[in-house]
Amino acid sequence: MNLSDITKLTAKSKKRVGQGHGSGRGKTSGRGTKGQKARNKVAIYFEGGALPLTKRLPFLRGKGRNKSLQEKPYAINVGLLNVFSKEAEVTVESLAKHGLVELEEAKQKGVKILGDGDLSVALTVKLPASKGAIEKIKNAGGTVSVES
Repeated sequence: MNLSDITKLTAKSKKRVGQGHGSGRGKTSGRGTKGQKARNKVAIYFEGGALPLTKRLPFLRGKGRNKSLQEKPYAINVGLLNVFSKEAEVTVESLAKHGLVELEEAKQKGVKILGDGDLSVALTVKLPASKGAIEKIKNAGGTVSVES
């Protein structure tokens, strides 16, 4: 006799349906005997009468309550302004036209030019800019009309 000759015995016995003794789930229906869980449903968050987790956690109190309602402006680095042609005006509309910001959000939040990167084009910037950005724009031969 070889292991390969043995017939497979994979057929499971038929499941008994019903609530009687023969089903294996008679009388207490698999809930054990007595107790709260045997009689009705218990909420998943119930902890046996102990102080619930949600009440044990500390309150938020002042954390995050006094956030500024004013949103920070979009930050555009000087290096991204090289897409403009020589002597071009840099405004919110022109930035949106070149795909650097979304027009509606930029008008709502505002835009500020920051000094990261190198500028090789002389531009007229009509937006708030950082000190470093103003210096780089002026070194490239451009001007800044709104400083902040």
